[in-house]
Amino acid sequence: MPRMLDVSDEVRAEIGDEEADRLLAGENAPGSYDCTSCRTPGDSEQERTSTVLFVGDETAVLAFAHSSCLPSQVVQVTEEQLRGAVKSISGDTVDLEPEKIVPEQAVLGITSGLVLIAGELHPALVVEPTAPIARPGTTGSGDDFLPLLIEQGFMPLTELTEVPPVLHGWSVLLAVGQLHAVLQPSTNGGQPVAWWQAHQPLQVTESWRAAANKHQQVLMFAAPVGSIGRQPREDLLRDAIDKAAANGKLVAVAMPLAGT
Repeated sequence: MPRMLDVSDEVRAEIGDEEADRLLAGENAPGSYDCTSCRTPGDSEQERTSTVLFVGDETAVLAFAHSSCLPSQVVQVTEEQLRGAVKSISGDTVDLEPEKIVPEQAVLGITSGLVLIAGELHPALVVEPTAPIARPGTTGSGDDFLPLLIEQGFMPLTELTEVPPVLHGWSVLLAVGQLHAVLQPSTNGGQPVAWWQAHQPLQVTESWRAAANKHQQVLMFAAPVGSIGRQPREDLLRDAIDKAAANGKLVAVAMPLAGT
């Protein structure tokens, strides 16, 4: 279905006619999105939407905004600013030069499950990226995922014997039995922003939701790429969590529940 998209001449010049035409035809454009300006939801099927291309030294990210907030335009930013903003921009990485490979952006994978601690079941989310996470502005193949989280207040764990401490200011957004986002404090003291947001709300089990409502908090575990993996059963997930902890590759916190 065609989208109500505005693609300016300068954006078209950067992404090429073929990509621009696909966007206008609705092939690559999202229906719903978070406006890159005001951060509230938008719908390119229902309202005028601007394409905004953020261009760094090596990478470009195509984002979307309400036309009433921003016109379609190209915004030049530093590579450090761009990589730091990728988490908060709803968009896709665009290869401006087909012969030049743009490094794949890591995606945060989230698995839900119940974990048993001190004889009681707790709702948990396990976060593992699809690729190493580098510190913004750095180059190389290092993985700074856990150090970055520790700086945010996550606690390293070597064994899972007690509930990790609450990370105040962060929360897990659950609505109508579905997982929508993990929220973190805004840097300017405004409304919380999404640290992770589901492309489509994720369904959780009735037992997981019941445990979340009982405790009014969710345990969040995080590990580097390749540490835990997608486990088909909760007992295997727990084994993988314990192994990651024993190997010094696990951080965790408890987050208040937002929603029901």
